[in-house]
Formats: sequence, C-alpha cells, structure tokens
Amino acid sequence: MSVSPAVTPEPVDLPYFPDPVGPAGKIGLITLATDFNSEDDLRGILPADVRLFTTRIENANPITVENLRAMAADLPRAAKTLMPGFGVDVVIFGCTSGTAVTGSDKIADLINQGMPGVRVTNPLLASELALRAVGARKIAIVTPYLAEVTRSVADGFIAKGFDATRLMGFGLDSDLDMTALPPSALLEAALKVDTPDADAVFISCTAIRSAEIAAEAEKKLGKPVITSNQALIWHALHLLGYDKPVKGFGTLFDHAPQPKE
Repeated sequence: MSVSPAVTPEPVDLPYFPDPVGPAGKIGLITLATDFNSEDDLRGILPADVRLFTTRIENANPITVENLRAMAADLPRAAKTLMPGFGVDVVIFGCTSGTAVTGSDKIADLINQGMPGVRVTNPLLASELALRAVGARKIAIVTPYLAEVTRSVADGFIAKGFDATRLMGFGLDSDLDMTALPPSALLEAALKVDTPDADAVFISCTAIRSAEIAAEAEKKLGKPVITSNQALIWHALHLLGYDKPVKGFGTLFDHAPQPKE
C-alpha cells in the first residue's frame, strides 16, 4: 500500500513533556570487540535511572599479555565515539586483565585523550577500592584466564599493597569461552579458591557472569566477594554521587569507597 502524493504530512501537535535520558547519570562503557557479556551484566546491576552507553575497542583473541597490551592504542578513538556532542558523566573501561597489563593511570590518560576531563574507572581500580571498602588486605583470586594473565592481575593487586593467598584460573584464552562459563561453575570456583586467611575473594574478568553469584558466594563463605562488574558499577555510581540503595549483588553496595593509600 502506498501513500498518495496528495496526502500532506501533518504535525502531530500534541503537548508533552520530554522524558529525561538517564536522569541520575550517564555511564559510557568501552568494552572489547569480542566481549559477549559486560553490557548485559552491567545493565543488570544498574539502577533504572542511570543509563549505559557502549562503544567497542579493537582487540584480538587469544587473550594473552601481548594482545591485551596492544589494544590500548585504540582507547582514544573509542572514547571519542561515546555519545559525541552529548558526552557521558563517567567512562568505564571494561577489561580487568587489559588494565592490569597497561596500568590504571595509563588507561585513564588514553581515554581522556579522546574525551578530555571525563571521570574514568576500570575493573582493577574499582576492585582495589572495593576491597579496601570491605576491609580486605589478603585476597584469594580466581580468574578465567591463562596462568600468565592471572599472574598479571595478581601482580596488580600486590603492587597496591594486597597479599594474594591463592590464585586459580580456568585456563581460557577466548572471550566466548569465558562468557560460556556457567555461573554455577564460578560459584564453585569461588568456594574452592578461598583460604582461611583470606579476607575476601576476588573474581576477575568482565566477560564472565560472576556478579549474579556474588551474594550467594558471600553467604556460603561468610566473607566479602568482589567481582569485576559488580565493583565497576559500585564505583561508577559513587563517582556519579548516586546514593540510592542497590540490592542483590553483595554487601559491597553497603560500603562507601575509602581514600586511596
């Protein structure tokens, strides 16, 4: 069915008040081109009045230290594509291992090259602040990564003054395989990696579905459980000044960040 040329378009001419987009804040996510999980995970944690906008950075599988380090050069370009002309309030870099091999400060500098002045967080920074907020010094770490990548993440925490009591990894080098890890397996891994002297368990990687098992793992372990995506949202919300409660993702959301040491 076609519209006759004789029919003239008319204005709708109805009164309305525009709905604000992200009235409590706008968060930009720079995730990996091969990430299958973080957008869904982060939106599942975010309150409804905060919006997430996503762009992707070039990267390559397998997930090795060399490939992780190489992708940082694309961060300024990716940052420029986050809502150009409108901007966001906070930018998340969604890769724990990528931050560990490049460095938290360098990640922020690269993102600010593309979006000057924006506040930036990343999984290593957010998790460091989260662990301090829950009073953890000794941590057991479980990851989906190869051993060398797991080691780089642990070294990042050790450099910040934490002690690693045990390290375990699934030995995976593909984002698809990481996202395919069942949450039940991640829960069992969190229980397995724990040591009696650990103050908390940290589950690394934005590509895995660990945020949804954080609260259950805490109940079983009797200690805090911090995951990459859970910590990212917690920190981003604090950067926004968001003060409404977030429930269902562990006791971290009952804490405020402590000053960096």
